Amino acid sequence: MIDRNRKLPGFSRREFFSRLGDGLHGSALAWLLGSDLFLPNPSLAASLEEGRGVYDLKPKPPHFQSKARSVIHLFMNGGPSQVDLFDPKPTLSKFAGSAPPRDIVSEIEFANEVGSLLPSPFKFAKHGKSGIELSELLPHLSECIDDMALIRSMYGEHFNHEPALYLMHSGRTLPGRPSLGSWVVYGLGSENQNLPAYVVLDDPKGLPINSIQNWQSGWLPPVYQGTRFRSEGPPLLNLKPREELPSPLVEAQRALLRRLDGAHRQHRPGQPELEARISNYELAARMQIAATDALDLSQESEQTKEMYGLNQEITASYGRRCLMARRLIERGVRFVQIYIEGQIWDAHSDLEKSLRYSCGKTDKPAAALLKDLKQRGLLDSTLVIWGGEFGRMPLSQVRDNTSSAGRDHGPSGFSLWMAGGGVKGGVVHGATDDLGHKAVENRVSVHDFHATMLHLLGMNYRNLVYQRHGLNERLTDQFPASVISEILV
Repeated sequence: MIDRNRKLPGFSRREFFSRLGDGLHGSALAWLLGSDLFLPNPSLAASLEEGRGVYDLKPKPPHFQSKARSVIHLFMNGGPSQVDLFDPKPTLSKFAGSAPPRDIVSEIEFANEVGSLLPSPFKFAKHGKSGIELSELLPHLSECIDDMALIRSMYGEHFNHEPALYLMHSGRTLPGRPSLGSWVVYGLGSENQNLPAYVVLDDPKGLPINSIQNWQSGWLPPVYQGTRFRSEGPPLLNLKPREELPSPLVEAQRALLRRLDGAHRQHRPGQPELEARISNYELAARMQIAATDALDLSQESEQTKEMYGLNQEITASYGRRCLMARRLIERGVRFVQIYIEGQIWDAHSDLEKSLRYSCGKTDKPAAALLKDLKQRGLLDSTLVIWGGEFGRMPLSQVRDNTSSAGRDHGPSGFSLWMAGGGVKGGVVHGATDDLGHKAVENRVSVHDFHATMLHLLGMNYRNLVYQRHGLNERLTDQFPASVISEILV
């Protein structure tokens, strides 16, 4: 006879369903960890469509044939003024001193400092066979205008530096995402295994806004983050050993370390940070010769040094880094970014003085880089990009148009140029309104710019993905983007 009051072993129905949730959550977590980190068979993972499991800097084929093989990004922190450099607006002179339209006032960051419409104090003139107008502040870049595609219709999403920098570097106004250089080396690897694939040449006077986050790899494996090279003193600290040892002994040490690292790695599969750390140690050993040679500017002729402005105080620092970038690209480095001190283009006051300093520091070296790449046959395969995170407003930030006037941030319309690497030269794309405030014709978003850069390197921005938590992550994220086909050769 069955005793119905006796409790049967096991779970009650309520306990069963409460535990079921734990099991589902645990399964989901295990799947996410397994798909992101712990694939048991790296060789199988490498053959998967997502390309996960094995992360290195070995050269990878592009999605399609392209002219550009490398990038030099001349990033101008602070927001260069389009109406004073690249985008002449005679209407500003016509209405100088007038109150700005209401739609402009609504976008001012410092609403209590709204001034009147401010024409550029600098003259514009046509240059080259293309007859493109540029400011008198850019006499050297004006000589290269027929090699450049000038985009006058860029627009962003935020008027503060930090979010705008995140957007320009990673495709979102939020921190923590991979930079565009990390995406490029993730997709293509590097042609030189003795140098980093992604090199950053920041200014000795100080890091840019957002600091090292501008070249981070985010949630991409750490092997794809940017590597800082110093332009003064040793390019990397501790690059040379304290004590010189015989070559056979050095090689024996390295062989032993490789075996120990291999054994350590074998017992800890699918650990991207461990893989990156070991790869970086191995790269550091190879760089002891390669990096020293690549950045030794004493090998350059005096004529080349003079062309880059190394003999002038104002241009020497930036010119040195531009010359380093050329030498790195020559040796197969995939992506080089050059930064300037702080944000010298952030001309909230003393517009004339500020822009003369910024252009005086960068114009000659940037033009020398284009000319040098061209005469060495490297410009066709190197994409050069010049631009900041946004532009400036077409009105003064103080209530009069005196010499102390400056311009506030202007994300609604600004200029950027590209040269080489499959880009048409001597063309202008897009336009801002009559005041130079807002992009109105053939508007180009930051996502369009990113898609175009990847296209020029032979990569389809839709197909360059990294699987993370079940999503196909992209540089352009989930936002609509279009390649600017009008500027392509």
